[in-house]
Amino acid sequence: MNEDTKIWGLGIGPGDPELITLKALKILQAADVVAYPAPANGDSLVRAIAAPHMSGSQEEIIISTPMVTERYPAQDVYDKGAAEISAAVEAGKSVAVLCEGDPFFYGSFMYLFARLSESYSVQVVPGVSSLSACSAELALPLAARNDVVSVIPGTIDADEMERQLLAANTAAIIKVGRHLGKIKAVLEKIGATEKSHYIERATMENQRIVALSDLDDESAPYFSMIIVRRNGEILDQ
Repeated sequence: MNEDTKIWGLGIGPGDPELITLKALKILQAADVVAYPAPANGDSLVRAIAAPHMSGSQEEIIISTPMVTERYPAQDVYDKGAAEISAAVEAGKSVAVLCEGDPFFYGSFMYLFARLSESYSVQVVPGVSSLSACSAELALPLAARNDVVSVIPGTIDADEMERQLLAANTAAIIKVGRHLGKIKAVLEKIGATEKSHYIERATMENQRIVALSDLDDESAPYFSMIIVRRNGEILDQ
């Protein structure tokens, strides 16, 4: 551990506790304090992933995060979380902040980083991202040579989603959730349904893979992704 660094953002991986890097494992086990997000009403998934590696004697900071889309409550949560982490550091303690997947790949840690890095040395330890995990579990290579890969949030409107899909060889659609119907409609419109691969809770015990054409659900869980491979060099050679 770098003696000058007191705060680490640790990528813990997508769900399987064994998909933590050696570096993140060493820092996690050596930290005085472990901080992590948790829903306002429920257990923390990222803590559950890291639990087999924790000593059980470390202090814990729970960053209670309501599942809302409004900007104010979320920003208030990050302000409070950053203040608690700062107080621990000022008391001479080291803090490991747990992050699902990779901290800087659509990770909420970036908001804590923005608040803390101005005053402290903050080190980010990359983790296995959900994109890598889904690709591996689907046995679907993402790209080769000159292929273009896009990550598309399911929250964008249908016309923009269609444009982005048509511009890429491979696309990973994230944040599927309640937008599943819209996504399926766009994929059908561009003739990509049979080239789309749906997976939820990748690497977790309750992982599920199903053909998109067989998916009758109106919505998808938070941890779900659709990888669309319309064309490209890997599967066409």
